[in-house]
Amino acid sequence: MPETLTITTPDGAFSAYVARPQATPAPAIVVIQEIFGVNKVMRDICDGLAAQGYIAICPDLFWRIEPGIDITDQSEAEWKRAFELFNAFDVDAGVGDIAATIAAARALPGVSGKVGAVGYCLGGLLAFLTATRTDADACVSYYGVGLEKHVGEADKLARPLLMHIGEQDQFVPPEARQVILAALKDHPQIEIHTYAGRDHAFAREGGAHYDAADAAKANGRSLAFFKANLA
Repeated sequence: MPETLTITTPDGAFSAYVARPQATPAPAIVVIQEIFGVNKVMRDICDGLAAQGYIAICPDLFWRIEPGIDITDQSEAEWKRAFELFNAFDVDAGVGDIAATIAAARALPGVSGKVGAVGYCLGGLLAFLTATRTDADACVSYYGVGLEKHVGEADKLARPLLMHIGEQDQFVPPEARQVILAALKDHPQIEIHTYAGRDHAFAREGGAHYDAADAAKANGRSLAFFKANLA
């Protein structure tokens, strides 16, 4: 049964959607939102992770702008609002909120100790920064936007990071992809998979660029990665 967790920071409090597995104790995974807020796509990801035996927690990272954003990728007006939120979002404050969520997760009844993170789109960038700036035990980044500006932070990476990159991602152009791959492909803690012909958000079920086969491949790799690193 899903529940709501309230996380308190020096700047204020925000909520997080929580999905629990049938059996605990279990590892926790922080699910980091796209630019559409904690919407059905994110809640479904949490529910799917709970079905795989994880306590999944999706924090409302837009709370400083407007709490409770829950929109889709299905209309022009929603896309416009999503990009407004993206442009107004403070990435550093967001990583701080993820760190607070990880700390809250470690203290949550039923959590076995280890806490991972997975993020998509904006959340893919935040998952990379979560890996470099927090004590998360293992992180997964799906098609992170703007990640090429932060590759230098990989020097601080001490725990495993898995990355999924679409080779035709319109929001991660070839030159950005080249920067990311050149800087990160030989890092001992990083595993990168690229997906030929795939555009942005190829794993977002119901999205314009969703590809069931490659989404299943990426998600299977992510589950194997978490199983190996959060046990």
